Amino acid sequence: MITREEALELLTEYNKEGFHIQHALTVEGVMNYFAKKLGYGDEAEFWSRVGLLHDLDFEIYPEQHCSKTQEIMRQRGLDERLIRAVASHGYGLCAEEQPKPEHEMEKVLFAVDELTGLIGAAARMRPSKSVMDMELSSLKKKFKDKKFAAGCSRDVIRQGAEILGWELEKLFEETILAMRSCEDFINKEMGLYNN
Repeated sequence: MITREEALELLTEYNKEGFHIQHALTVEGVMNYFAKKLGYGDEAEFWSRVGLLHDLDFEIYPEQHCSKTQEIMRQRGLDERLIRAVASHGYGLCAEEQPKPEHEMEKVLFAVDELTGLIGAAARMRPSKSVMDMELSSLKKKFKDKKFAAGCSRDVIRQGAEILGWELEKLFEETILAMRSCEDFINKEMGLYNN
């Protein structure tokens, strides 16, 4: 399997904007949290790599999102399981047809991708600029306000909860906890990119 160092190198080869790197690191941390929480601790590293590389092509090739990632990964000889998992988060959303999320890990990725963006935007509005003191009620208000973080699709977030078979509230709660689990690490990592 690709090491974290190799995955980071690949990510930063195709992503230069801090926003995209931070999103990748956030989804990496959130996927790691969910792997352990849902009983896939022995696969936490794999879940993390999927999270880290899920938007590999988005900054440079937004029109070919998920398709270009598969091409890049195949050229590097990466594991087909990783390629499929990454592509599945674009199911029904990308220009070209992507595989349907089937494994629980793929369903989690689909569900948290947009939601981490919404939670991150809500956290930046707080005096603390952190998810550490974010409450569920605050996130629910932001979710209902269609003008807030308008780029984060509420429909995709709802669909993600549905695919997982979870109530929206459970997905919100767990994703806030997941983002708390990795916030300090991400801030440290981003310090390296911002210097």
